[in-house]
Amino acid sequence: MIAAIEAYRAGLYARAQWLPNLLAGVIVGVVALPLAMAFAIASGARPEQGLYTAIIGGALVTLFGGSRLQIAGPTGAFVAVLAGVTAHYGIAGLQLATLMAGSLLLLMGLLRLGGVMRFIPVPVISGFTAGIGVIIFVGQWASFLGVPAAASAQPFYRQLGQLVGSLSQTHGATLVLASLSLALVLFAPRVPGLRRVPGPLVALVLVTALQAVLQLPGVATIGSAFGGIPPGLPHWQWPQLSLSQMLALTGPAVTIALLGGIESLLSATVADGMSGTRHDSNQELIGQGIANLVVPLFGGFAATGAIARTATNIRNGATSPLAGIAHALTLVAVLLLLAPLAASIPLATLAAILFVVAWNLSEPHRFVHLLRASPPADKFILLVTFVLTIFTDLVIAVNVGVGLSILQFLRRMADSTEAQPADELALRDELQALGCAPLPANTVVYEMSGPLFFAAVDNFQRALLHTHTEPACLVLRLRQVPFVDMTGLQALTSVAQNLRRRGVQVVLCEANERVLAKLLQAGVLALPGVRYAPDLLRALAKGNSG
Repeated sequence: MIAAIEAYRAGLYARAQWLPNLLAGVIVGVVALPLAMAFAIASGARPEQGLYTAIIGGALVTLFGGSRLQIAGPTGAFVAVLAGVTAHYGIAGLQLATLMAGSLLLLMGLLRLGGVMRFIPVPVISGFTAGIGVIIFVGQWASFLGVPAAASAQPFYRQLGQLVGSLSQTHGATLVLASLSLALVLFAPRVPGLRRVPGPLVALVLVTALQAVLQLPGVATIGSAFGGIPPGLPHWQWPQLSLSQMLALTGPAVTIALLGGIESLLSATVADGMSGTRHDSNQELIGQGIANLVVPLFGGFAATGAIARTATNIRNGATSPLAGIAHALTLVAVLLLLAPLAASIPLATLAAILFVVAWNLSEPHRFVHLLRASPPADKFILLVTFVLTIFTDLVIAVNVGVGLSILQFLRRMADSTEAQPADELALRDELQALGCAPLPANTVVYEMSGPLFFAAVDNFQRALLHTHTEPACLVLRLRQVPFVDMTGLQALTSVAQNLRRRGVQVVLCEANERVLAKLLQAGVLALPGVRYAPDLLRALAKGNSG
């Protein structure tokens, strides 16, 4: 259900709820202001396009999403991907890729694929988010130091090499303002009286005022780099569409859709944990899809749920989508009333803000914890995803990381599948409790545990074809087999036929309804020498009846 409608039915739009939600929305709007401009510039867009994205994307996700407390807009996780798209295809290509990603997100939500997004393993998510953090961190040093920026289309190692080579050109005044900005972002919230004021806002206001008064020469600002921010609301603009460009942007669009879906659902899950609510993952994807379909038509680019802003929203008392609307209206007011003042904002200040964003996105403490505490295979997947994110791109990194995770999962599942002789003492006690005679000497009972699927076939066949005895009857208990696939059914058929040639009667028993249906459908129970019984007693009776 759409969260905005659900909140109405829950009575969360009552007059008593207005003030806390409006205040929370204003606060989170203030937090979003510097971040939206910083993410836009880092993505290769103009600063006002970040504001358009936060306003329109934030409002649409609030109205049509599946989480009543979600705050959406441009985010740090997108920066590396979007910057690469902008470098290769320009801002028009970025907007077209966003449109395509919005269509994919909408389709994923309509197909109810929201739950599937949760299956991406933690090592893969941590690996690519840490890699993105490193890319953002390295990419902002040029603005922080006032040196020429490397082309974002270049490979990471070349960007890093160019940055190191240009350190001798560091601009002193820019470095001073950048260092002051970073200190304010980190330490302003610790100052009495400023604890409830976001550090990025303190840095933005104070350092911008300082630059406006001193007019330090050589310091790059939004005014000098972009000509300032035009006041007023964005206008409708239909992007140019061409089949060739759409085909070229298919890969980036899929990446934006997957990353947007993952981050938005992670953010919604964080919101649930903080507020005790429960989001609708499919509706959330639909809301994200609608937002990304509309935002590019008004000059914006890709938007998704923002974890930090959503958490800020909840911590400041938000309980309904009113806060999300207030967040968007706050940014509209800033755009209409304060846009001329943005010309003096130093790019070094935005770089300092992004340094902190990159650190938080990377979560170094979590990364180190995973390296210490994870099994060796998960450590390998984490490091491979991290390295590939930095040195190739996110698409390759996620594909390889997920592929390795699937192979590791299959190996673990296969290892958990066993076919072993039943414990003699336990079997004797069970038969006594059922009032049955002792197990006949010419009968062997095997206990099958775990899924019988393609990766586990070798373990299963080795166990049953090497019984170390030649019994007249082999009873195979399937009560601990949750499912079986076609490869497992073929393996079971092969084993039964081999045992039949050796004169061994095979009796299957205690399968669950799903496994029994598969056995019947595949014709396993119609094989010569194969019988089935619903329980152990009848299986033993059939096995010894010839």
